[in-house]
Amino acid sequence: MAERLRILLADDNPAILDVLKRMLQKDFAIAGTASSAMSLLRQAPEIKPDVIILDVSLGDLNGFDVTRQLRAGNCTAKIIFLTVHEDFEFVRAAFDAGASGYVFKSRMNTDLRAALDAVGNGKAFIPDASLPQ
Repeated sequence: MAERLRILLADDNPAILDVLKRMLQKDFAIAGTASSAMSLLRQAPEIKPDVIILDVSLGDLNGFDVTRQLRAGNCTAKIIFLTVHEDFEFVRAAFDAGASGYVFKSRMNTDLRAALDAVGNGKAFIPDASLPQ
């Protein structure tokens, strides 16, 4: 049996963190949670997750800046943004910063597992609805 992906969850909303843990813990290893950017930046080097699920809005720093700092610190975890921001410019900014996936919170029940499968297999995940027409 293949090893389960180790996931670090980061969102400043405790209710979202709880929902994500319950949603994912059966199929994935939840390696930790962070409710702020600073907490995530401290934990990621210690935990060495396979994937970080990250909100754009973390209160103390935005997710794009956090992603750039993680990449500058040689963090190799795949990063999936999970956010309410459904604008193509946010999707572009996430990938420009170093993300591997982008999921709208409004579609997390249907898209988050697909995004985890994709990035776990070395592919990107981009929501179709975000692409310019």
